[in-house]
Amino acid sequence: MSGLSSTLDLVGDRSPEEIIRRLTLDVTRRLDGMLHGDYMGIVPGRGSEPGEARQYAAGDDVRHIDWNVTARMQDPYLRETIADRELETWMLIDRSPGLDFGTAQCEKRDLILAATAGVGLMTARGANRVGALILRGTEMVTTPPSQGRKNLLSILDRVIRSPREVGSGPADLSLAMRRLGAIAPRRGLVVVLSDFMTDPEQWQTALGALALRHAVLCIEIVDPWDLELPKVGLIQFLDPSTGTVREVNTDSDAVRKIYADHATQQRINISKAIRSAGADHLVMSTDRDWLMDLAHYVSGKRKRAEATAGRRSR
Repeated sequence: MSGLSSTLDLVGDRSPEEIIRRLTLDVTRRLDGMLHGDYMGIVPGRGSEPGEARQYAAGDDVRHIDWNVTARMQDPYLRETIADRELETWMLIDRSPGLDFGTAQCEKRDLILAATAGVGLMTARGANRVGALILRGTEMVTTPPSQGRKNLLSILDRVIRSPREVGSGPADLSLAMRRLGAIAPRRGLVVVLSDFMTDPEQWQTALGALALRHAVLCIEIVDPWDLELPKVGLIQFLDPSTGTVREVNTDSDAVRKIYADHATQQRINISKAIRSAGADHLVMSTDRDWLMDLAHYVSGKRKRAEATAGRRSR
């Protein structure tokens, strides 16, 4: 069963218990074979407890420079950190009306749900704690970090039951990021799940502030129609945030080219904003296997961490 097929199975009136059971099977069967080790996580190797200082090497993260040691030694030194076995993960989950849309195998809201469950299952192992902040417009619902299956079920239930409402306004990601920074003082992992359709200038600074304290992963949810329009004649587009309706002639090659050019530039701007803020970036699409996307990200992250550790040990 593909990750995309399992996402399709989530659509409908299934209970959170049934959803997490099916996703647990998919994550266990398909990811454990690729990501070896009992402590399978998204952020391996780095913790928050201060360790030994060592001399700076090319490619190291300048944010970990110990300026006191650097001043004494007259050469740049970094402060190593000891990896914590207990990880606190916060998920910022965008449930704005714009995600109640999809033209491929599922809607964006279904992919948000699947990614929430996948990240939650992977990070909740080893007695780690998972919390969530669910955002809809300017309304925020917080689930404090806790251990166990019951807590994850509660988060999934709130995502599932978030209503479909046209006109509730775009998600205020900046406000939510600032709120999360205030309630999550302990260093950990923050996962932001959104389509990031608002202007990056509105949330980039808040995202950078989060990334100074936490390891941050931004999961961008996209649909094929976000990237280009099909040639299907005159159709009506509804802006779910405002309720505005507009007719567009998709038979026009010029219209489709303008749309594709703007969409491409929008994705470039989103990627640049995320990277420049110091966060990781993972794109999931409604027409792709979300589990494989997540697996490739995690395996790549672990390989880079192992390679860095190998260079430091030599």
